[in-house]
Amino acid sequence: MARTRKTETKPIEEMIIRTDYSEIMQKSYIDYAMSVIIARALPDVRDGLKPVQRRTLYDMSELGIRYDRPYRKCARIVGDTMGKYHPHGDSSIYEALVVMAQDFKRGQILVDGHGNFGSIEGDGAAAMRYTEARLEKVTQDVFLQDLDKGVVDFGPNFDETEREPVVLPVRIPNLLVNGAEGIAVGMATSIPPHNLAEVIDAEMAYIRNKDITVGQLLQYIKGPDFPTGGIIVNEDELEEIYTTGTGKLRVRGKVEIEPVKGGRQNVVITEIPYTMIGAGIGKFLNDVAALAESKKAPDITDISNQSSKEGIRIVIELRKEADAENFVNLLYKKTKLEDTFGVNMLAVAGGRPETLSLKRILEDNVDFRFEIANRKYTNLLGKELEKKEVQEGLIRACDVIDLIIEILRGSRNQRMAKDCLINGITEGIRFKTEKSRKTAAKLRFTERQADAILNMRLVKLIGLEVEALLDEHERTLANIARYEDLLNNYDAMADDIMQDLENIKKEFGRPRRTALTVEGAAEYVEQEEEARQIVFLMDRFGYARTVEMPLYEKNKETLDADAKYVFPVMSDGRICLFTAAGKLHTLKAGDLPNTKLRDKGVPVDNVSNFRTQEEKIIQVMPRDEMIRSELLFASRDGFVKRCAGAELDSNNRTVLASKVGEGDELIFAGRSDEMEYVVLISSDDHFIRFEKSEVPLQKKNAVGVRGMKLGAKARTEEAYLLENGSAFGIERNGRQVLLNRLKLSKRGGQGTKNR
Repeated sequence: MARTRKTETKPIEEMIIRTDYSEIMQKSYIDYAMSVIIARALPDVRDGLKPVQRRTLYDMSELGIRYDRPYRKCARIVGDTMGKYHPHGDSSIYEALVVMAQDFKRGQILVDGHGNFGSIEGDGAAAMRYTEARLEKVTQDVFLQDLDKGVVDFGPNFDETEREPVVLPVRIPNLLVNGAEGIAVGMATSIPPHNLAEVIDAEMAYIRNKDITVGQLLQYIKGPDFPTGGIIVNEDELEEIYTTGTGKLRVRGKVEIEPVKGGRQNVVITEIPYTMIGAGIGKFLNDVAALAESKKAPDITDISNQSSKEGIRIVIELRKEADAENFVNLLYKKTKLEDTFGVNMLAVAGGRPETLSLKRILEDNVDFRFEIANRKYTNLLGKELEKKEVQEGLIRACDVIDLIIEILRGSRNQRMAKDCLINGITEGIRFKTEKSRKTAAKLRFTERQADAILNMRLVKLIGLEVEALLDEHERTLANIARYEDLLNNYDAMADDIMQDLENIKKEFGRPRRTALTVEGAAEYVEQEEEARQIVFLMDRFGYARTVEMPLYEKNKETLDADAKYVFPVMSDGRICLFTAAGKLHTLKAGDLPNTKLRDKGVPVDNVSNFRTQEEKIIQVMPRDEMIRSELLFASRDGFVKRCAGAELDSNNRTVLASKVGEGDELIFAGRSDEMEYVVLISSDDHFIRFEKSEVPLQKKNAVGVRGMKLGAKARTEEAYLLENGSAFGIERNGRQVLLNRLKLSKRGGQGTKNR
């Protein structure tokens, strides 16, 4: 009878782990943040690659997509990388692949792209089903070589079905050569690219002198070398940037001034700042066009983008009398032709993110070079020692080949022959003579030698083959001596590494593209444009613009019909906006677009502090007119006051025009110089007319005096100023009311009811 085993189960209360919710969230978030930092966003200081880049290059190597073999579809590369090593979506893998093939983003491209891989002007790459790629020669030779020699550690992939390198055996400081950009959790990296030849020179200088300073390293690395060229104009700040690992580079585009027929000059931009790559070029063209339209750069006659595969060429044509040098300074000040590149040399070093100095990056890279060199030559030495063992066995076997043949012929099986060769065991083997048996008993080949002898072909006994074996043995001994010297002698290893670096520099180095200099901020002398009279127009929707006076006079009726406010203003003048909140906003006429007949203009809140959602415009007038005038204000609670316009004049864009009480607002602001009477109309249809002289002249921070006594729940709705003797009528509730015929009352009364 089978017996069942009784198992003890713990009460469910003992299986519950009680912990604070905030601790769980904190630990989970830290785990997530470190995963993003280490496994996705930041490059490793050793090979200068992010995980997605490393995995993509390794996968291409495993697929055999070498630089000397045909291209393969990017979709195949992306799919294989995603399925084996990087399960984070195909778009991120393809984007990384595309960037590694774009020569305008990388100092040294690592992938040879075939097809549309985007452009410097921001055009995206074609879909991965259309494009093809293969490794560049530098990637194959410098990044992936020696992977089969055990020079780096391998680890399991995400599902432990494949093995992938923890780091690639890159033999140059790729973190400096190609730079890096990445945003992690709470941190970001931004490392500019550098010149390969200069970086190699600096690394060799560090190998020769470990106590070298950052200032001395800058004798070799002149500074960042952007693939787009340009000019770094704060060279004097580089030492501090490279010492701290953080700072800002001021980068300018390269500009040439070309004379053309008629004594005119063209400003030609041949190189752009690295930060202008992509949409920045289109924005720059729009900014230059805006400078021309706003008359801030009146010398521009035309602008064209003539860029091609040969390089950047943006041509700006100027008037004959234009000061080209001054115009270039304007571009530096007002556009992204001069921009800043923020440096933050953050990378993963020793398994943790650190902000690194230039020397620290070279130090970590040199340590890595020595590590992979030691592992490489240890591996090679082991193989050469194995070869030496086999070769010595074969050479010795050639000397006693007749005895070995006798052993093989006299043995019943391979095991018997092998035991004889290794241990001298002769039992069971038939020998021709006793002397042969005694000699065979003295044989002491190693197991590896015995296997080589048993597998040796008879053709190897030819004289020339024996000589080749002896020559090969001599080479093996030389290799062993060399590898042992490299592994035991630091100077010899350093010389070997430096020779390798020199060969890489000779094959893949190129001249510097980015120039360096020390220059202050661009000094632009603003041209004094002769002031001219233009016409300000603003419609009821708050869109404002200016037009030239001849255009207005020719189309007066059309323009007046569409506009709520129309008046002439000088091109260098200012315009005042009075709001119901009692504020006065001023804007420059020059900030408004000078438009054609059918153009719409711009919202007035785009060029002033006025906010459409918070305020309502009740009056607009030229600043010159306001300063010379006396103004009258009327509020919804029936208060009125007069104020000198000069008191409101200020250089500030927004000032107080008239104080209003809580819950009150202005309904009227207007010039009262030549006016004699004030008319107020309430919401319950009461009218009052009184003399303007009854309203005192007050300061801008005064609320005013009572102009009209209001009934319960009534508010003042309208206000008017009248000249003496002038007839002025309005339509109210379907009736025509002549305001100048209203009964003249005293200020502060209730007025008369409209019947």
